[in-house]
Amino acid sequence: MTHHIGSCFCGAVELEATGAPEAMGYCHCRSCRSWSGGPVNAFSLWKPQAVAIVAGAQHVATFQKTPASRRQYCARCGGHLMTDHPTLGLVDVFAATLPSLAFVPAVHVNYAETVLPMRDGLPKLKDFPTEFGGSGEMIAE
Repeated sequence: MTHHIGSCFCGAVELEATGAPEAMGYCHCRSCRSWSGGPVNAFSLWKPQAVAIVAGAQHVATFQKTPASRRQYCARCGGHLMTDHPTLGLVDVFAATLPSLAFVPAVHVNYAETVLPMRDGLPKLKDFPTEFGGSGEMIAE
């Protein structure tokens, strides 16, 4: 079983992701852009039981703007850890938080909101796949 260890910016909180992610890709929604501080968010989605805080749990804080996302971060440094998406039954760990994870994106989601067009040949969904409540509509590069 593969184990990936990551931490917040200051290292006070350590997390572990076990196994392989369910999906990897890019999210272009305004919320992810604002939270990540970048024009696009590189995500890795995991089953909740595959992700655990292994050190520094007392420093973990949560911000919940909507019922769809519970964003967790380190209260000491503000470093982002993961986002629990209870409606999807998945946890998003920023790909960069897990340095040993080979990031292999397969899709772009919420591409209708992009501010950074990317011509990489990957499928570009207007919003989310139908199985996650989206339209499943594709957008051309």
